[in-house]
Amino acid sequence: MNKFSVLELCAGAGGQAIGLEAAGFTHTAAIDSDPAACATLRHNRPNWCVIEGDLANLDGRQYRGVDLVAGGLPCPPFSVAGKQLGPHDERNLFPHALRIIRQAKPNAVMLENVPGFASKRFLAYRQEIIETLEALGYHAEWRTLNAADYGVPQLRPRFVLVALRRVAGNVFEWPTPRHREATVSRTIADLMGAGGWRGLPIWSQYADKIAPTLVGGSKKHGGPDLGPTRARQQWAALHVDGRGLADIAPHADFPVDGHPRLTVHMAARLQNFPDSWVITGKKTAAYRQVGNAFPPAVAQAVGEEIFKALAGKKTSRPRRLEQLSLLSIAQRVE
Repeated sequence: MNKFSVLELCAGAGGQAIGLEAAGFTHTAAIDSDPAACATLRHNRPNWCVIEGDLANLDGRQYRGVDLVAGGLPCPPFSVAGKQLGPHDERNLFPHALRIIRQAKPNAVMLENVPGFASKRFLAYRQEIIETLEALGYHAEWRTLNAADYGVPQLRPRFVLVALRRVAGNVFEWPTPRHREATVSRTIADLMGAGGWRGLPIWSQYADKIAPTLVGGSKKHGGPDLGPTRARQQWAALHVDGRGLADIAPHADFPVDGHPRLTVHMAARLQNFPDSWVITGKKTAAYRQVGNAFPPAVAQAVGEEIFKALAGKKTSRPRRLEQLSLLSIAQRVE
């Protein structure tokens, strides 16, 4: 049986880690700069090598021979909710990720980010990244995947890069959407009704829809909520109060026609975290970890295809998404 290892960058609370583990990968190490996220990883996987620190200080040569380098790099540089400074944003970690890939020489790469990175604004930078990977011996391409197509009850598009070394042809194929029926009420009704709320049947009808994207927010801002005004309006249509989070499910005397708030546990399940995975920390820090995560089901779907490609179980060559003609810029990540 094939066994493949992964070095995970910006691992967060473990959404991608859970998916890759389910796909068959074993973690050589997971790194994140957030102490709360590292505490969550250590709580759930005490035997893992969890590194709390910046990618700038990680020497990829220590992990030479790892099969996969994967990570969810910071989104603010490319998010439409920010200034979209892209490569000029100090939080952009793609240069460090490319350096680590060059040093570790994995057989495969998987990086994910917000759909804002797919915009025309960042076309040149995407090409630059692809050209760098191609100069390092990889066939690479981007694709936008929506979590709702893989059983996650959110309209949550993610922009994913997959790169494989050019050995025995390019055998990776993007996962096929699974179109599972998942809605907010079907996913968390048992949690919402745990306090005996009499309005649960009515709420379940309104919430029998796919949710808007959960957002984790910024450390620079206040407590947890479900996003800006437009997002809160979308949650209100599902009879959910998006202005904050609750500590517990609505009690029996909560108004029958009221709009309850989500708990961190509810948000985590909507993000596809299994109930067995404990998100540690206080409410704000815990919700931030949940909202910023890559849904495990999507990570698993992509991870399974990478695993098959590494095991040589497919023979078709993927269609390239972007035909590039830029000169090699590998020296920029030396």
